[in-house]
Amino acid sequence: MENKEGKVIIFSAPSGSGKTTIVRHLLETRNDLGFSISACTRDKRGRAESNGKDYFFLTPDEFKQKIDNDEFVEWQEVYQGNFYGTLKTEIQRIWNEGKHVIFDVDVKGGINLKKYFGEKALSVFVKVPSVDELEKRLKGRATDNEHSISQRLFKAKFEMSFEDQFDYSLLNEDLDESFAKAQEVVNEFISK
Repeated sequence: MENKEGKVIIFSAPSGSGKTTIVRHLLETRNDLGFSISACTRDKRGRAESNGKDYFFLTPDEFKQKIDNDEFVEWQEVYQGNFYGTLKTEIQRIWNEGKHVIFDVDVKGGINLKKYFGEKALSVFVKVPSVDELEKRLKGRATDNEHSISQRLFKAKFEMSFEDQFDYSLLNEDLDESFAKAQEVVNEFISK
């Protein structure tokens, strides 16, 4: 297998900040980006998610086997019993297509990816105007129960304290402005 290497663009944020929407927009408007599909042990969210498209859904045993085989760039237990990680083969697949890798990961994953890839990576922290706004967005997407929303808000408050470890902070207040700013930051990084 040919070993090409492109750049890495990491979008991280507390759950509900809008990072996935921004990443999807970038993927729709740029043909030089390839989305890195994460591996996870959580259950699919209804019929909307599919294996190999949204995530690689693994059993905890399969995930642990891949850890033992050193198949991850980074991995972690994001919520108790739910593991997430980035497979090395996924990065290489995208680079072999001649594209740059774009990530949509939680904050800790973003920090770990930036450490791993160093100067080859741009890390962007997507933030919301307030915790109240974040709660409204989480409730509005209607994919989580009250306990899960409470858990995500608690984690989000903690994750916000890591904003300074990212190369760039993007306030997602107005979606069109956020799209434009994300395009600008990514263009600048790729053209370096």
